[in-house]
Amino acid sequence: MNLHENNLIEFNQEKTEILAKHYKEILDILGENSEREGLLKTPQRMAKAMQFFMQGYEQDPAAILGSAMFTEDYKQMVIVKDIDFYSLCEHHLLPFFGKAHVAYIPNKKITGLSKIARVVDVFARRLQVQERLTTQIKECIQENLNPLGVIVVIEAQHLCMQMRGVQKQHSVTTTSDFTGIFSEAKTREEFLNLIKG
Repeated sequence: MNLHENNLIEFNQEKTEILAKHYKEILDILGENSEREGLLKTPQRMAKAMQFFMQGYEQDPAAILGSAMFTEDYKQMVIVKDIDFYSLCEHHLLPFFGKAHVAYIPNKKITGLSKIARVVDVFARRLQVQERLTTQIKECIQENLNPLGVIVVIEAQHLCMQMRGVQKQHSVTTTSDFTGIFSEAKTREEFLNLIKG
């Protein structure tokens, strides 16, 4: 699967056919008639949808950050907040979604702001748990930009908790992880105040 210049995804035909065959079998096992009009193309659609949802496995977040890295003598906080993301919980393959807030304090290197959002997408478009997603984003930025510190806060709703199980529709899960200068309570507090504003 790759991206055309016009941002349309080109799907791997062999992978699509294999996935579609399995989705057809799943529909039949669940008691549906995969041959009825409304479901005839559903296996193909699901096969393409899952490849789109899982495209993060085929993307390199380090290369994304490195594609727009610049030398800059700026030592204050850089924050990209309210980054929308959608992911699939690895336990039930149900969506969880919300907002990621990411900050770093540069150490001679900065990256394009859109690259931070793209890194969030790369890790979100894999089977995930929110805790690991938070840490992977933090580690990627720390390892590739070598800043004075990184902090990531993610707020998400989980359909595995809202549609099934305890069925708590309005619950929100918050996770955070940080490095370096963000270990200082004062710096973390500044970040938290800025993302609330």
